Amino acid sequence: MADRPLTRNDFPLAEKFPNRVTGHRGKSLGDLTLETVLAGDVEMEDLRITPNALLQQAEIARSAGRAALAQNFERAAEMTRMPQEEIMKIYELLRPGRTRSIENLLDITQRLRFDFEAPLLAQLVEEAASTYEKRGLFTTRY
Repeated sequence: MADRPLTRNDFPLAEKFPNRVTGHRGKSLGDLTLETVLAGDVEMEDLRITPNALLQQAEIARSAGRAALAQNFERAAEMTRMPQEEIMKIYELLRPGRTRSIENLLDITQRLRFDFEAPLLAQLVEEAASTYEKRGLFTTRY
């Protein structure tokens, strides 16, 4: 199974191949049972989505001709390496009228690329910055 690319026929991966979907500590979905929870063998890290799980979903989406969805999964995989607070700061700045200049958004792209190794997210923010500049969305709303 791991030797071949995933396709739309492998969806839903969690149902068809639960042992291929693993958490941060290496436990597969098949390892997450009521018994293991009651025994205290399951931690939050076992339940959080991993970059690999999201990239597998991207592979399936791309095979189904859903390139935009695949890109969203790939960006989400990058976000798993980021602190929640950082994600929320960027989200807030991406709302129209929340930042005063393109430079503020371009600073974010540098942090995304170099601090978080998230080139796909950086590219998305660059595209947003360009669009905001063209449409005059840098004016402060409040």
